[in-house]
Amino acid sequence: MTTVCLLCMKPIGTVLSWQTLLNLEKKKTLCDGCSNRFVRADIIEEGTVLDRVHSLYAYDEPMRDWLHQYKFLQDVALADIFAEDLNKALSGEDIIVPIPMHPERAVERTFAHVDTLLDRSKRPFRQLLEKRTLAVMGEKNRRERLAMEPLFRLKPGAVIEPVTYRLVDDIYTTGTTLRQAAQLLKDAGAVRVEAVTLIRSVQK
Repeated sequence: MTTVCLLCMKPIGTVLSWQTLLNLEKKKTLCDGCSNRFVRADIIEEGTVLDRVHSLYAYDEPMRDWLHQYKFLQDVALADIFAEDLNKALSGEDIIVPIPMHPERAVERTFAHVDTLLDRSKRPFRQLLEKRTLAVMGEKNRRERLAMEPLFRLKPGAVIEPVTYRLVDDIYTTGTTLRQAAQLLKDAGAVRVEAVTLIRSVQK
């Protein structure tokens, strides 16, 4: 029984067993060579507005290649690679909220990349935020970020409960995006806001 690596497209040999026949064994999405290219970071930071953020992987060359192929070349199947990692990182009873795309960007990209990561991780989530601007935080300096209008607003009819919310985004760069979303949720009644990001980009 053979599957194909989602990155290099080389065959992945799978040993036939009762677990595989009954779909109890985790299906491999990468060959060992491609899998070993990604560097697990597990960076955890705590703050005030954003109470806690957990970033799973380092932003290195293999991850840049993956992100480009996934987001900009619309290779949606690549979301499966990190599905299990996100599933584990998002365990618990917190309300999961994806960082949304601007509607125009969603049309341009043809799919919502954060929503797709969550769908593949089999974690339920709520759409509570709307993106107000097409701006990309990682492309702006500190002064430009501070001068910008708020990035998000609550979706019409969104109800924020006095509980913990967990924001999810693909990459953490400056933290501005997540902090703005966290502040909006707290102002609306959330008692705590945490975040999980697949990637952490350390600015030099």
